Amino acid sequence: MIIAIDKRGSINLPSSLRKELGLKNGDHLNVSVEEGGIIVLQPVVIYPTLQLSEQGLAKIKEARESGVCAMPPWFKEEMKDAGADSKQKVPRRS
Repeated sequence: MIIAIDKRGSINLPSSLRKELGLKNGDHLNVSVEEGGIIVLQPVVIYPTLQLSEQGLAKIKEARESGVCAMPPWFKEEMKDAGADSKQKVPRRS
């Protein structure tokens, strides 16, 4: 299959190829170049992350321990490995 590069450097994947691979608008591809100049496109899934300050983590811990209401299981799973990124400065709200 031959495709062209447009003036912006973009390529279009033919619809038959997108359908075959199950690719939709907004999906992401990882691009790598292998030996001999072979270009490889691999579909990837990007999961959003949540970054909390130490204060935000403390509030979540307090909510967990309060027992006032149960957090949904998916949220508990997401938060089990939560930690603060000490390298990133989180703006304070006033």
